[in-house]
Amino acid sequence: MNKILGAISISLATVTTTWAQTWDMPTPYGDTTFHTQNIRQFAEDVSAATNGELQITVHSAGSLFPHAEIKNAVRSGQVQVGEFFLSRIVNENAAFGLDSQPFLATSYEDAEALWAEQREVVSDLLANQRLVPLFSVPWPAQGLYTRAEIETVDDLKGLRFRAYNAALEQFASLAGAAPVQVEAPDIPQAFATGQVEAMITSPSTGANSAAWDFLTHYTPINAWLPKNIVVVNRRAFDSLSEDVQAAVLEAAAAAEARGWELSQAEAAAKTQVLADNGIVVYEPSAELVAGLEDIGATMQADLEANASPEALAVINSL
Repeated sequence: MNKILGAISISLATVTTTWAQTWDMPTPYGDTTFHTQNIRQFAEDVSAATNGELQITVHSAGSLFPHAEIKNAVRSGQVQVGEFFLSRIVNENAAFGLDSQPFLATSYEDAEALWAEQREVVSDLLANQRLVPLFSVPWPAQGLYTRAEIETVDDLKGLRFRAYNAALEQFASLAGAAPVQVEAPDIPQAFATGQVEAMITSPSTGANSAAWDFLTHYTPINAWLPKNIVVVNRRAFDSLSEDVQAAVLEAAAAAEARGWELSQAEAAAKTQVLADNGIVVYEPSAELVAGLEDIGATMQADLEANASPEALAVINSL
């Protein structure tokens, strides 16, 4: 009898080992970032909903793959799931970068309307690369960080300007600044070494980077609300049972809803953190807003003249 029970135990252990999966999930941002915290909750939700049948190991802050390599790492199957900044891949199709188009969507209401139109297009484009989007969450609206108050766009001329995607590179260039690509974890060092002197980013990134150590002024120009997106490799997703697939999708829907709420809470909370640590928070002047909107209009005209049919379809539906 003991031999039979032992054989059964070994058999059950073998079944458990066969069906249980562990996925690796690289993310580009640190553990203090609300995006990463939301993703860790997503991973916990998946584990709980599947009784441990699917475990997701989160590798934050670019520790497994640098940001620029995460999407292709998922696509090639080196990892099963990952997060990246959606507009980083705008060079593949302009539809991916619409949330970083200046002044196209400047509020959460606008951003939700944009994502409602953008979601299906993005999903179809990524499906061609055998990627399945799980959820997407915006950063708070982007503001301007500098070492002095900026009254007009002319005050930005000549400044070395941190950029994180093609749209911001173009934006900085049109403002007369010199764009320099810098990833979020490298911001403090970039300012300390003089690589950059100013940036447009969210209050979240500013606070998480301790911007008060190297900058003095912040103004909420609310230029755009860019999104991160989480995608899974199609083959990895298809390898799951239907029940586990459903659990992943349910956890993803919850993560998206929770993430949007976290983002809105972050906008006010992290702006206050900036002020509490000595950053001068001021409202942008009418002249500055007008100048920035002129740049946005130039970029919008350029987009509409050169955009993909998919991007134009989204723009025309707004």
